[in-house]
Amino acid sequence: MGNILLFFSGGEIMVVVFFVLLFFGADAIPGLARTIGKGMREFNKATADLKNEFENHTADIKQDLTNLTDKLEKGTSGTKRKIDEELKE
Repeated sequence: MGNILLFFSGGEIMVVVFFVLLFFGADAIPGLARTIGKGMREFNKATADLKNEFENHTADIKQDLTNLTDKLEKGTSGTKRKIDEELKE
């Protein structure tokens, strides 16, 4: 939210606060703030959950690629050794 405030001057913020007070009333502001805070917490939690799910999924793929690379290296090491021996002769 700090980044959003960079685009507004002090006067513009005061106008917005005035209209919020005028539209919602002073009594409704705490409830509105709680609702906005709850929504932000839920959004951040959902974002974190998606990030964790993505990292877990990509970790499985990375492990599969590592296993495949290891198998390929083991399978080709004997062939490489034979080629090296033939080139030395």
